[in-house]
Order: sequence, then structure tokens, then C-alpha cells
Amino acid sequence: MSKAVRARLRALAGRTRRARKDAGMVTSEYAMGIVAAVAFAVILYQVVTSGTVAEELQALVKRALSAQT
Repeated sequence: MSKAVRARLRALAGRTRRARKDAGMVTSEYAMGIVAAVAFAVILYQVVTSGTVAEELQALVKRALSAQT
């Protein structure tokens, strides 16, 4: 086998080893993204279901339905 072929094989093997090291990192990033999305959804739900916001939304819908065209 020539030196160029050996060097190329070593480079490919090294790249494969590096890729395997980072494999678990992607899963943890997805998990953190899901936790952040759920936290944001809970906060948004609490804001929308609060008394003041619910009244304002109901008033907005009533005005839109009673608008004359």
C-alpha cells in the first residue's frame, strides 16, 4: 500500500473517532431545547389564562364579531 493511501485511511479513521465522541452531545442539546420549549409554553399558558388577559381576549373577539361590514 502506498504512503498516500495509508495517510488517507488514517485521516478517515481519525474523523470517524471524532464523530463518535460527539454523538451523545446532540441528544443533550435536543433535551435542553425541549425543556426550554416546555418552560416557555407553561409561562405562556399562565399568562393567557390569567384573568386580565382572558378578559381582554374576550372583549377583542366580541368587538370583532359585532363589527359592521
